[in-house]
Amino acid sequence: MSDMQELPRKDHSEADAKRLTERRKSQHLDICLNERVESRLTTGLERYRFRHQALPEIDYAEIRTDTVFLGRKLKVPFLVSSMTGGSGAALDINRNLAVMAQQRGWALGVGSMRAAIEHPELIGSFQVRAYAPDIPILANLGAVQLNYGFGAEACMRAVERIGADALVLHLNSLQEVFQPEGNTNFRGLLKRIRELCARMPVPVGVKEVGWGIGADTADRLLEAGVAFVDVAGAGGTSWSQVEKLRSSDPVGRAAAEAFADWGIPTADCLREVKERRPDAVLIASGGLTGGVDAAKCLALGAHLAGFGRSLLRSAVISEEALLALAERLERELRAAMFGIGSASLGELRGTDRLIRIQA
Repeated sequence: MSDMQELPRKDHSEADAKRLTERRKSQHLDICLNERVESRLTTGLERYRFRHQALPEIDYAEIRTDTVFLGRKLKVPFLVSSMTGGSGAALDINRNLAVMAQQRGWALGVGSMRAAIEHPELIGSFQVRAYAPDIPILANLGAVQLNYGFGAEACMRAVERIGADALVLHLNSLQEVFQPEGNTNFRGLLKRIRELCARMPVPVGVKEVGWGIGADTADRLLEAGVAFVDVAGAGGTSWSQVEKLRSSDPVGRAAAEAFADWGIPTADCLREVKERRPDAVLIASGGLTGGVDAAKCLALGAHLAGFGRSLLRSAVISEEALLALAERLERELRAAMFGIGSASLGELRGTDRLIRIQA
């Protein structure tokens, strides 16, 4: 009789659950690397252009891109958006991302840590603080898990186990609908988020996963005590497309396909949230691919610009490839700032040289 056959029924169940979790995480990673899962919507950033300043009257060498987030200094206002964890392949990817973020002075978000809370032996792929001792690190859990038994204790455990500076809760309602293992009870979640914010000793932020947070939702979240909002708009990865490719149910696959153009574009999220809540701490992610995209987001009111899937392939290739990509993105940001005569992030955020192109 094998070891697995000799396990009690409960251990069978736990072992199966862990195996299925690792399989799901591996499938997500493989699909994002190898399949076309982009939203059919654009980010909306293409509707904006910087008006060139031929006489910038600044020294390129003196342009400053440093900022502070969660009490830690950053060299550039960039965030590695939450992506992966909970599988064997994720460890090397997260290590490369952490090394890059430390060297280049970016903030870093890890992937959903539900797997590590339910199966503590999976925590290793999230523990990157040793590679990134000085930068802000964000722990990450699905907000809906607050309706499935996760409370402040579990959330704080996620923060403590990776030495994070804050917790970000992700909103992924449509992904849960199309995910075979999905949790779809979002009722009363705002109240639970408010209660969690009051109990947590670290800041709590909220992000979408690619369908966008509009002004009405951001307003309610900030009133509930959320410290920052990552709008994570449409224009990048569509998680309904990812789950479609995981599904063996033809009806579910067809239904998921109908949502390939669903969501609020990233630029629209930023503009309307900034208008409603001008003092809110905002992160812009969702389909950003370059430093000019980041510059536009910062000019639209974001404090940080988040890059996700656009980093993933380089993170898989090597630490060196990822560092080279990061350097390119930073150079594009600085060049855009030089091109409009902004010597600091404050000047970039206050620029009048970002114009919206009429349709």
